[in-house]
Amino acid sequence: MKRLAPFALAAAVLALTPAPVLAWGGSGHRMIGEVAMRALPTELPGFLRTRQAIVDVSEYSREPDRIKRAGRAFDVNRDAGHFLDLGDDGTVFGGPRLSALPPTRPDYEKALQAVGQSSWKAGYLPYSILESYQQLMQDFAYWRVLKYAEAHPAWSAHKAWYAADRRRRELQILIALGELSHFVGDGSQPLHVTVHFNGWGDYPNPNGYSQAKLHGPFEGDLVRESVKLADVKAKLPPPRALSGTVEQRIGDYLAASGAEVIPFYEMEKAGGMNPGDPRGPALATRQIAIGAGELRDMIVLAWQGSARQSVGYKPVAVADVLAGKTEPYAALNSID
Repeated sequence: MKRLAPFALAAAVLALTPAPVLAWGGSGHRMIGEVAMRALPTELPGFLRTRQAIVDVSEYSREPDRIKRAGRAFDVNRDAGHFLDLGDDGTVFGGPRLSALPPTRPDYEKALQAVGQSSWKAGYLPYSILESYQQLMQDFAYWRVLKYAEAHPAWSAHKAWYAADRRRRELQILIALGELSHFVGDGSQPLHVTVHFNGWGDYPNPNGYSQAKLHGPFEGDLVRESVKLADVKAKLPPPRALSGTVEQRIGDYLAASGAEVIPFYEMEKAGGMNPGDPRGPALATRQIAIGAGELRDMIVLAWQGSARQSVGYKPVAVADVLAGKTEPYAALNSID
């Protein structure tokens, strides 16, 4: 039996399969998680730089895709969190712009309903990234408090509980890191930030861009066969400090990925997706490296922001615990 070329085979399979496509596939998401974790600065807790933590996060980075097909209610609720259908005019279906996204998903939904659309169709990837970032920041806040309380001599009566809860929190942090890694990675894939997500589609097409189902072959087979971890590391961008708000940063990040949609289709039109052509792998390598750099930076921002959080019920400020003013046991152990 004649064997199809890998990219042609993938395209044929996708054409017959109604299941949703995935961003970067397992190989790309693993690389984003691993490269970002290995690039974390020393200001972050040491447990994050262990070999096991790096392996765990790189695997957890795939989890939001692996857990798909759990059931109809689950998938319908979550699938739209992996993408954003950004139009050529810079709006989401004629509604919100990335430069002025509403602060919450309900507000975003209202803005889309005002133009006859919904977040279930348009996607809500910016909020997946933002919510994952905020959860990680709060997880870090708990870790800071537990680590300090565990070592405080005046609070030694609850030392064993603090230590056990810190270990539980460290496991939770690795899972939260994987989730943030996944959605940040989705955002670096240009075809996850466009209405032209799997071929140009039913839109004006004066340049004759492909109508083929290119999404899976680009992020899956091409990445697995042609993108190398060492090349991603070499392309990792330098750290980028926060300018403005995290919400604005997420919008800018996704807009930059959206700006790569036309270059992607130009590359494909010129033959860059053909086996052996370096242009497709070069674009994928660059975007995966950008995703890893953004993940690294957002982890650092979450760590820094965690010092300004409050934890527990009734809430205690992280700053007050770290100053030795307030023992957090009652708040953390839910004594109410």
